[in-house]
Amino acid sequence: MMLPVVEKFISINGEGAHAGELAAFIRFRGCNLCCSYCDTCWANTENAPAEFESADELARWVAETGVHNVTLTGGEPLLHKEAGELAELLIEKGCRVEIETNGSISLERLAAAKSRPVFTMDYKLPSSGMEEFMCKNNFRLLGCHDTVKFVSGSTDDLERAAELIKEYRLTERCHVFISPVFGEIDPADIVSFMEEHMMNGVRLQLQLHKFIWEPTRRGV
Repeated sequence: MMLPVVEKFISINGEGAHAGELAAFIRFRGCNLCCSYCDTCWANTENAPAEFESADELARWVAETGVHNVTLTGGEPLLHKEAGELAELLIEKGCRVEIETNGSISLERLAAAKSRPVFTMDYKLPSSGMEEFMCKNNFRLLGCHDTVKFVSGSTDDLERAAELIKEYRLTERCHVFISPVFGEIDPADIVSFMEEHMMNGVRLQLQLHKFIWEPTRRGV
């Protein structure tokens, strides 16, 4: 089985519980959503240039990098069944594998796997235009090593995130981050909202790579 890889590179994790740590990134082609603020649209189309590589080939590349944190991303990596098989292979070889997923695809199979990856799962808020596609059942599958990320572009988004965090008691289950849509909302306004709503256990997260490098730069 071959996987469509649009890029692979070494950088720091720009977000999530391991932000700032070195990671080997493998980005797959294709996405089933079309968020208003998407910053990887170039990777999401069926005809995006890609190299087809097997799980064994990708595992060898990871081993050659010497980096133990691996992030599988997209697009939407869980569109490819083989991505889960790659995750299991890498974990068995001693890697910590994080899957960045958009929240629309069930995590059930991989959450029950013997070699379980870590999930960083988005929940798409109203300004994304994609909230109707969210799989809320995924919340119950998350654990203490996983993350829910709410990318917020407005006060309405923040209100919706607060509702979901409370309803599903997410801070008792996993890491919870709120990130601004880059350039759309002042991070200080998110802090004020968190203070006003006493959002204990929730973290504001800024995408480090967009501050270190030019925001649209690839391969970082």
